Amino acid sequence: MARELLIILLLLLLLFAGLCRGSKIGVCYGRNADDLPTPDKVAQLVKLQQIKYVRIYDSNIQVIKAFANIGVELMVGVPNSDLLAFSQYQSNVDTWLNNSILPYYPATMITYITVGAEITESPVNVSSLVVPAMTNVHTALKKVGLHKRIKVSSTHSLGVLSRSFPPSAGAFNSSYAFFLKPMLEFLVENQSPFMVDLYPYYAYRDSPSNVSLNYALFSSSSSDVIDPNTGLVYSNMFDAQLDAIFFALMALNFRTLKVMVTESGWPNKGSAKETAATPDNAQTYNTNLIRHVINDTGTPAKPGEEIDVYIFSLFNENRKPGLESERNWGLFYPDQTSIYSLDLTGRGNVDVITGANITSSNGTWCVASSNASELDLQNALDWACGPGNVDCSAIQPSQPCYQPDTLLSHASYAFNSYYQQNGATDVACSFGGTGVKITKDPSYDKCVYATSGKLSSGNSTAPAVSSSAYGNILKELMAVLLFMLSLSLVPVLGIA
Repeated sequence: MARELLIILLLLLLLFAGLCRGSKIGVCYGRNADDLPTPDKVAQLVKLQQIKYVRIYDSNIQVIKAFANIGVELMVGVPNSDLLAFSQYQSNVDTWLNNSILPYYPATMITYITVGAEITESPVNVSSLVVPAMTNVHTALKKVGLHKRIKVSSTHSLGVLSRSFPPSAGAFNSSYAFFLKPMLEFLVENQSPFMVDLYPYYAYRDSPSNVSLNYALFSSSSSDVIDPNTGLVYSNMFDAQLDAIFFALMALNFRTLKVMVTESGWPNKGSAKETAATPDNAQTYNTNLIRHVINDTGTPAKPGEEIDVYIFSLFNENRKPGLESERNWGLFYPDQTSIYSLDLTGRGNVDVITGANITSSNGTWCVASSNASELDLQNALDWACGPGNVDCSAIQPSQPCYQPDTLLSHASYAFNSYYQQNGATDVACSFGGTGVKITKDPSYDKCVYATSGKLSSGNSTAPAVSSSAYGNILKELMAVLLFMLSLSLVPVLGIA
């Protein structure tokens, strides 16, 4: 009996450990600029924003030292320019590890090493060097007993596929098979993730006649796209791109390989022809992406799949070549002020610099348009109260905003809540044309419409539970359950 209870206890611990993990949101820290703050100031900013996962593209010692003892997991990189040296001689890698990594580990929590970055996009063909370099890095880590703590992989662009639409037809480019197959085998053998950079922005920019802006931005008013081969329904391009990777891996029989998105984001500024590169669109995309990820929504092909995503990028980088947008992917200006408000927790809209709730909606509210069709209103209301993360308890029966019991009234309350918690921007009041901004407070009786500074409605007698609260509740439930189990073990084990 005691043995059975102990087994149950261990299983419960494993179960709750799995439940509490969840998907992760990180941020890429690119440094292709001459006006950025020093690494120690960047580390302070990252800590202030409670960012827990950061990716850098090299192994700069000053950066690695700056991230010591601040509770951040760091992904470091081996640039393409170093692949030749890393692939030729094991001694080169051993020396690099001893000089650039080991002196600062584990004070700096390095968890991943990316060997090469988007090698299929490199102007110099280094594809044949990647797997030998990855193998040498893994060997060096194994020598010092860190091969299970620090995972080795390589990042790829979506260009690694020869076809990505429909998602079920996703297939790797056959000309890359010579290095992809051994790489995938390496990743499976060492339990490392396949890393990919996904950018719906480029798909829209390069083919606006085939890709709608709403579809690229995760907008609730986007028209769904159906995969004709599977019948799976896609409401956003990110999921479609990610599932194309999943299907490509499945086609090669690598079904269990975990996929990590090491870059995704949206530019905040572009050239005259890049009309979609705006702060509003960047805020919309990243906000929707973060919520999509932390809710463990998964994708149509893999619902509920945990997917770690790194937002690109921490700063604008003024030395990057190419179109104007290439230099403007940042969440912050070099002076560390925010370019737009973004809540990296996905639980609402928080000012990026101060961490405080935004306190002004400029005297505006968002309500449902009386000219909208009932079907459009219902679809928008369902989205707001579902994927939009709005607390709609106040419009439930017996609650203060339930009456009048009309679709227009309920949608107005939900629209405004979403609008206020997402920065009171024009984009946040679109709802596919069913939302309109007003300057008169629509509150009535005991039904109080939120403003940005008062995002907890206070209307409902049934309190809302935030996503962070769910994690705390799980932990408390686990503690209570374990305590009760421990009491049941006392008489069985004869503990006095």
